[in-house]
Amino acid sequence: METFLYLIGGFAVIALIFAIVRFGEIMKKDAGDARMQEISKQVQDGAAAFLKTEYTWLAAFVVVVSIAIAASSAENGLGIKTAVAFVAGAIASGVAGYFGMHTATRAAVRTTQGARTSLTEGLNVAFSSGVVMGMSVVGLALLGVVGFTFLYAAGEGFTAASLNHVLGFSFGASSIALFSRVGGGIFTKAADVGADLVGKVEAGIPEDDPRNPGTIADNVGDNVGDVAGMGADLFESYVGSIIATMILGAFIYSGDDSMAGMVILPLGVAGFGIIASIIGTFFVKAKDESQISSALHHGVTVASIASIAGSAALCFGILDFPEGVVGWRLLVAIISGVVIGILIGKVTEHYTGSDGAPVKNIAKQSETGAATNIIHGLATGMESVAIPVLLIAVAILLSYNMCEIEGAASSGVYGVALAAVGMLSTLGITLGVDAYGPVADNAGGLAEMAELPEEVRQRTDALDAVGNTTAAIGKGFAIGSAALTALALFSAFCSRAGELTGAVNGNITLDINSTNVMIGLLLGGILPFLFSAMTMRAVGNAAFAMVEEIRRQFRENPGIMDGSAKPDAARCVKISTDGSLRQMIIPGLIAVIAPIAVGFWSVTALGGLLAGALVTGIMMAIFMANAGGAWDNAKKYIEGGAHGGKGSDSHHAAVVGDTVGDPFKDTSGPSLNILVKLMTVVALVFLPWFV
Repeated sequence: METFLYLIGGFAVIALIFAIVRFGEIMKKDAGDARMQEISKQVQDGAAAFLKTEYTWLAAFVVVVSIAIAASSAENGLGIKTAVAFVAGAIASGVAGYFGMHTATRAAVRTTQGARTSLTEGLNVAFSSGVVMGMSVVGLALLGVVGFTFLYAAGEGFTAASLNHVLGFSFGASSIALFSRVGGGIFTKAADVGADLVGKVEAGIPEDDPRNPGTIADNVGDNVGDVAGMGADLFESYVGSIIATMILGAFIYSGDDSMAGMVILPLGVAGFGIIASIIGTFFVKAKDESQISSALHHGVTVASIASIAGSAALCFGILDFPEGVVGWRLLVAIISGVVIGILIGKVTEHYTGSDGAPVKNIAKQSETGAATNIIHGLATGMESVAIPVLLIAVAILLSYNMCEIEGAASSGVYGVALAAVGMLSTLGITLGVDAYGPVADNAGGLAEMAELPEEVRQRTDALDAVGNTTAAIGKGFAIGSAALTALALFSAFCSRAGELTGAVNGNITLDINSTNVMIGLLLGGILPFLFSAMTMRAVGNAAFAMVEEIRRQFRENPGIMDGSAKPDAARCVKISTDGSLRQMIIPGLIAVIAPIAVGFWSVTALGGLLAGALVTGIMMAIFMANAGGAWDNAKKYIEGGAHGGKGSDSHHAAVVGDTVGDPFKDTSGPSLNILVKLMTVVALVFLPWFV
């Protein structure tokens, strides 16, 4: 099996090499004229300064937590080994996010320049930038998991105890993910809301107008929130799903000579998924505007088919499994995750796509004002929760029944965890499709600020329109994978708690009639609401400061509006940076402190807390992400000429709705899935403290 670990590690290295090669190809592209490069440099410097400051703050958190882990007993999965893995996970997540952001900020100007030549050239650059992000995430994540598995577990025969040390890598990634998502989300939406309210609504100037001092901050926010933040989010899901499946495999099949096959399988699925994702990238080609969306979906489809083929090879010949485990059943569990992930994306596209009935209905309701726009946006978001949750339930039911073996406790749960790995197996390209969106958005803003010819803006708008939908699909995919990953981690928690407490059936029993469990359920249920309230208010506070600053510049410097004076964009970037970093701390600490505080009181209450947060958190996340996406595209649908077009009363109402939806879809909603996963990882890592 050690030879197989080398092979999977080799796949991870291939992903990193592929990312570096794509980055080199992007940097060889023409970066445009001096004006374009000047604007791009402002965005690059602002994004780099934000991440540098954010990572400096997070470094202190990582040091404190790693010391606490290292000082604990190593007998039950903590100690210096877990601390080292924790630090490595935090660093790897940070490096992946930084490299993705670094690439995106340089790709945007080259996308704009490419769009001056043709739409295809612009698509190639933007998508290549997304692929760099995707491959950096899967490469560093899988290399880290394989490396620590080899160091800590291979020599001991892949025991559940040794793999608990590897879990520290997931904890480190989760910690960075939550703070990156929250901090980046507050930054981007404070800038976006401020720029929209003062620029488009009050001053009546176009979006991304160079006279608006908030536009640079808005473009910076797209990169630190939707590129670095999303990358950290899915890095953590990817790592968490793999390690949870490995731990369950080792726990359920301990003592069996072929147990190693169950531990190695998720690594193999992820490794072959990397190769499948690379293959899929070569199928993303479009000749005109009508083919952009289908080209991106075509690449994902090819990658999914190739990933299933690789998984089939693992299940039918490469690996040996314990007696009673049937290869084709494992494959069905993997396929269920892949297919459900695609279907959730399709449902998200229906509710948030510009051509869908829900978005057109919200746009129509804008004719009677902002209130009806918001009412129907909220209703659309709530309705959109039903089908994805049903699909997740189908994936759980199918994968559980496929892998359940009589006499092997929790064997069905292993199938659920495997479905999560299957859903994330093509992350290299699915994250690439998602991260393409912010680059296309920045390219359009750059075209506006550099005052390029109208046909350039039309091409970048075509790229951006698809990017809005792919970003919404990416959020739906992230939430769906988070649900399965959190469930897998929750099952690992129950198994580990049962082992430490000596439970008769191997798992701790969470009796809903128990007072402690019921209290835990209620506490867990309120956490996503409390967390969302804090992050929404943080956006509002930061946006308030941004609005006041933009108004002040317009008021005190009239030359900005007639083009005789330049706005102070750096001041707006600083306001967003200070506001976001200051207000990300308390929401982030909730995810760490809540499970530890409840765990010291009662382990069963902690189990209830995790279950309650999982249910409400996933539903809130879907609702907020889809409502925000629908509001955004309803506004863009009106800007395309429907219901009076730009400047009409309908447009003003839609801008208000979009402003409400911004923190929904880019701050609170996406952060909730990390909240749920991080709390479960914290509970699992620090479980020995509570028993």
